[in-house]
Amino acid sequence: MEILQAEQLLGGKGFERLLTDVILKHKTSLIYCDSAHFYSEDNLAKLFGNVKIDDQEDSVTVTSRYAEYDGNTQLALLRNNVVLVNEGTTLYTDFLDYNRENGEANYFNSGMVKDSTNVLTSEKGLYETQIEKITFNEDVILENPDYTMKSNTLYYSTTTKITETVGLTNILSKDGNRLNAQKGSYYDTGNKIFRFYDGDVESESSIVYGETLYYDENAEYYEAKENVSIFNKKQNAEVFGDEGKYWEGKQYSEVYGNALVRKYFEIDTLFVIADTLITQDGTNPEDKYTLAYPNMRMIKADLAGRADSMAYIYADSTVHLYTDPILWNNKSQITADSIQFTIANQEIDQALLQDNAFAITRDTVANFNQIKGRKMTAYFLNGDMDKLDVEGNGESLYFAIENDTTLKGLNKLLCGRIIMEFKEGAVSRISHTIKPEASFTPPHMFEEDEQKLEGFIWRGEERPTQTHINDWRTPKIRDKNRYSFFDEPDVKLPYPENDELQIPTDN
Repeated sequence: MEILQAEQLLGGKGFERLLTDVILKHKTSLIYCDSAHFYSEDNLAKLFGNVKIDDQEDSVTVTSRYAEYDGNTQLALLRNNVVLVNEGTTLYTDFLDYNRENGEANYFNSGMVKDSTNVLTSEKGLYETQIEKITFNEDVILENPDYTMKSNTLYYSTTTKITETVGLTNILSKDGNRLNAQKGSYYDTGNKIFRFYDGDVESESSIVYGETLYYDENAEYYEAKENVSIFNKKQNAEVFGDEGKYWEGKQYSEVYGNALVRKYFEIDTLFVIADTLITQDGTNPEDKYTLAYPNMRMIKADLAGRADSMAYIYADSTVHLYTDPILWNNKSQITADSIQFTIANQEIDQALLQDNAFAITRDTVANFNQIKGRKMTAYFLNGDMDKLDVEGNGESLYFAIENDTTLKGLNKLLCGRIIMEFKEGAVSRISHTIKPEASFTPPHMFEEDEQKLEGFIWRGEERPTQTHINDWRTPKIRDKNRYSFFDEPDVKLPYPENDELQIPTDN
């Protein structure tokens, strides 16, 4: 180190004392201070008051109230009101060790970094000025006009304004949205692009989760992979799958790969599974729907169904089934070319069967009562089939039972319109119009081929069960009360030291 300037130079024991407007030089740096102790043999200086180290060949300037500078190692120990400026990035702390040889500035006992986009604070940090990278550790907080991020380990690029975190990371947006990652995150603060690992995003209307979760704020677009779930708070419905996409502005989602939807009611839940699930939400009830395809299967209490595809229209709570649809309800099975049914008061209310409609109901002694026709409307009461109204080419076959156990005979009826009523799963009454043709066969005259209408197929083995749903997909169980740094109080009460505890003990 060289002494370039000082108003006074006083000799001392082992050092020289420099007073007033001191300027030292070391390699390409100029060192300013109010006074200094200069140890020439050790190539060391202790700097007091308005310390400034200004490198003439790079952009780093550092100031403090006190510093020690070792010319051999180029290590500066700066204390009190330390400010390091590197182009558009400024670091504030009271304790900084700055190695000019490799450009590493290591602070402890808290520090703050500011640039044009973000403000970052932490207990410890390492600023690698040569590669424009800062590592923040312990109680890390990043703040910008849109978000506040908290973590314990964060890497920040001062040029790209990109952060990467390790472990638990929590973000709170100015709109109140919460973005969380359990296994670290990636955040492009300039372009507002996020990537979370084991992450979830909660807004006013939804919660989106995935092992890997991507979010583009400008496009209002989410993309999740592996153990995906999208929960719609307004509809009280949740969709699960291997991969999911959600457009927040349009409130439109697509979920693929062993997809499952749960529609939560007060007393039970509607489960729907298929390879792909599409949901459209919105403020207009006419625009809201859910699609499931292919190989759709569903269950709700005693109701079950399957088809190649399904559409659920929220406006009138109507479910449409297409391509080989089947519905089972308790002991009944209904099929047709297409089926639509409505849900009222959380129960199936009625079903409309179009073309090749066929209804089968098992009675108390396992006989199959059958009715078919061109068009059929099924009415339900408390979840059980209450009435069937058949229009066009109506045919019915039902077994007359006495006292729920004694078979009296077999009734067959052909008619343009048939109305069959049920009580506790058994036929209680049949009404018919338009030229009926009826016959009755006693049990001892039954022929095997006379006990089934043409087209009869009992497909009970295809009926979905909860086991089928669980085998298709069992959603990952997540802790809904995960810890968040934002749950901590803003004010921390320090624990007393052992010496402090000893005083009242002694007293």
